Amino acid sequence: MTEAIPMRTRTSRLPRTARRAQLLEVALEVFVEQGYHSASMDEIAERAGVSKPVLYQHFPGKLDLYLALLETSCDTVIDGVRTALASTQDNRRRVQATMELWYDYVGDRGAAFRLVFESDLTSDPSVREQVDRVVEESAALVAEVIRDDTGLPDAASHLLAVSLVGMGHVGARNWLSQDSSLTRDEAVQLVAALAWRGIGGFPRNEDDNMQGDE
Repeated sequence: MTEAIPMRTRTSRLPRTARRAQLLEVALEVFVEQGYHSASMDEIAERAGVSKPVLYQHFPGKLDLYLALLETSCDTVIDGVRTALASTQDNRRRVQATMELWYDYVGDRGAAFRLVFESDLTSDPSVREQVDRVVEESAALVAEVIRDDTGLPDAASHLLAVSLVGMGHVGARNWLSQDSSLTRDEAVQLVAALAWRGIGGFPRNEDDNMQGDE
């Protein structure tokens, strides 16, 4: 029998930003466990230890709450890609850092990735827009590096970038869902090596070899 998740006791008055953050944390638990359609505002309020009127003061409806949580999750991924790319000028290490980002996000973010990549509400245009934004903005950041380093046209750089992004998040989700015998580090090393063997074959503008090639 599944052990019941304890409800939070009624909480004292919090500053608005702190209360909003708490409600988003609780909502993440509920949406990940139950999906959008099965989750209820009643349960979210009860678990958060607040009244429904308090919950509705912050989020007028369930979709508003879901979209706020989804936007935060998408921003986390995009900011992570930006940080990974800026962490070094060595392109081999950039590939490594970007793959680490995807595996860390999938493995360590309280299953927030399920809202982004496995949402049961992708038929809603506002949700679809956020989900597409993750891939497009992440790919745009990667494409900029590829274009600057190789001189490839925008369309070619974009296609390569989208492919690398897909390799990252699809591989990471499969690694997690299959309960792989590979550790996180082993999986990252394999996928990073595969990605680098491909992208590293394109010559740099200046010296005909992408930095970090050995």
